[in-house]
Amino acid sequence: MTAINIALDGPAAAGKSTIAKRVAAALSMIYVDTGAMYRAITYYYLNHQDTFTDFKSLIEHINLQLTYDETKGQRVIVNDEDVTDFLRSNEVTDHVSYVASQGEVRTYLVETQQQLAKNKGIVMDGRDIGTTVLPDAEVKVYMVASVEERAARRLKDNQERGITSSLEQLKADIAERDAYDMNREISPLVKAQDAIEIDTTGMTIESVTQKIIELAHKVLSN
Repeated sequence: MTAINIALDGPAAAGKSTIAKRVAAALSMIYVDTGAMYRAITYYYLNHQDTFTDFKSLIEHINLQLTYDETKGQRVIVNDEDVTDFLRSNEVTDHVSYVASQGEVRTYLVETQQQLAKNKGIVMDGRDIGTTVLPDAEVKVYMVASVEERAARRLKDNQERGITSSLEQLKADIAERDAYDMNREISPLVKAQDAIEIDTTGMTIESVTQKIIELAHKVLSN
């Protein structure tokens, strides 16, 4: 395990999760998908919103854990239920920004994420990793890409998962989510002052991965 933490931030569909998994594997680090954690809370909220009066009471009844399966990779468990396969549904995607903007949700997950990273060796991706969750991460990267390219990536991803969507609707959804994430009151999406920005538009997965690995090796060599 590598004794540094790597924070990857950026807007929706910038390629963070794909790249983070590859970087973690190449450096023998542990990958933590914070987006999946927020989606898991959103999935639970959508299925239990009539049970709780507010997000404080909802969080008090949630036990979220990450496990690792050799064939399936990271799995997200909520109250002993593996919810991983439900996290990319259109319904969860439509509501995750709202749920993620709730103070009680962010407090709970930020604390959970910081505990996961306290012993180093973590590659974590999200929207506020370098600014809020891991402000002392040794490597910080802010990944961006054009709305058009991000929509095309999400469309391909949805097709592979059997989720029906259209390119134009995805472009509108991504632009709307960008505005919401960048302007929310709590932990808005913003580039950390000491983060390296990488525009992945037109770049291959391999080239982006290699660039981040090179950044990590530079830090380790110093």
